[in-house]
Amino acid sequence: MTRTVLLVDDDAAVRDALGQTLELADLEAITAASFVVAKDHITPEFPGVILSDIRMPGRDGFHLLDYAQKIDRELPVILLTGEGDIPMAVRAMGQGAFGLLEKPCAAADLLAELERALKTRALVLENRQLKQQLERGDPAARLIFGVSPQVMEMRARVRSVAPTGAEVLVVGPPGSGIPKVAEVVHLMSGGAHGPFVKRPAAGLAPGDFADLCEQAAGGSIFLDEVSAMTEATQYAALELLEQGAPARVIAGSSADLARRVEEGLFSADLFYRLDVMRVRIPALSERREDIPVLFRHYVAQAAEQAGIPAPEIDPDHLAGLLAQDWPGNTRSLMSAAMRFVLGMPEEASPGGGLGLAEQMAQVERSLLIAALGRQNGRASAAATALKLPRKTFYDKLARYGIRPEDYRR
Repeated sequence: MTRTVLLVDDDAAVRDALGQTLELADLEAITAASFVVAKDHITPEFPGVILSDIRMPGRDGFHLLDYAQKIDRELPVILLTGEGDIPMAVRAMGQGAFGLLEKPCAAADLLAELERALKTRALVLENRQLKQQLERGDPAARLIFGVSPQVMEMRARVRSVAPTGAEVLVVGPPGSGIPKVAEVVHLMSGGAHGPFVKRPAAGLAPGDFADLCEQAAGGSIFLDEVSAMTEATQYAALELLEQGAPARVIAGSSADLARRVEEGLFSADLFYRLDVMRVRIPALSERREDIPVLFRHYVAQAAEQAGIPAPEIDPDHLAGLLAQDWPGNTRSLMSAAMRFVLGMPEEASPGGGLGLAEQMAQVERSLLIAALGRQNGRASAAATALKLPRKTFYDKLARYGIRPEDYRR
């Protein structure tokens, strides 16, 4: 049952008319005359779309939208409003409605919006299913990409250390994907069904580590760039680890921790406590045969995010990628893939004079503009398509000086 519409309207004649329209389009309609009846059908597994009138006695369509978002923020809700009710339309989109249709609505417009929402819902549920399969399967094979001997050795190492429950230190050059490998260690551990709490070590106060342990109880804590911890926080963390923390600690570092210990910048006791099991991520320059595999994967990801078909990758383009040193490692290769998908000029490629931060900013700006263009300048819909909270989306628009109205057709 994948083409289902939960139709909510207190007017029986409207429900019957809309129900017939849905039936003729081979859609299954579940009808409800009120919020109270409709809410019992809403679950995170609901395979379809909610189509609801806004104005209803008692709890109206906005109550239904709010309830649905609390159950599943990715469940599409399309609201029906009276003709010319602009303030209500603004409120609906601001609260995260997938779409808004004006009554009376042409059947073709209604069905087109429902089809768009159903496709979105099917993709969300498929992605959730794939994630569950990854967690039940072998995340090391599915999430750590590459064919080189170095990557095969790294996967084997992850598989061996993950089930032990001991502390793990993940090391590698900047941009090599330390957080991703740490997550794979968690997914393959005995605490895989527990929380995976990620925090940058920089800025952690001594008391924060105890709070993190409570949040991650039964799961794992990932401390990114652990060398950035203050001396006081290092000793607080060591004390809790010695007492027996309720969560596994996975630390990540692109710095040479042993040298930091020699220089007196990092606690030797904490270093040896964290370095029980070590996983090393090789630099891209050590495993050039992985570059084509990774680039194809990142191109597919970027195309899906941008909502456009993945372009063909010319062999000469791959040869050019293989000739580069990639000091930014997989992070910069991912950035290059995004630029390739978006058709950005070659001078913005690695080595073109821009730092990694500037390159990533260009890519992010292009993705924001592309999303606004696809959504006809509708900022709320573009934020939803990019899976960004609305406040975060608007903050990014302000940062790059992007005006949604410039992309309305």
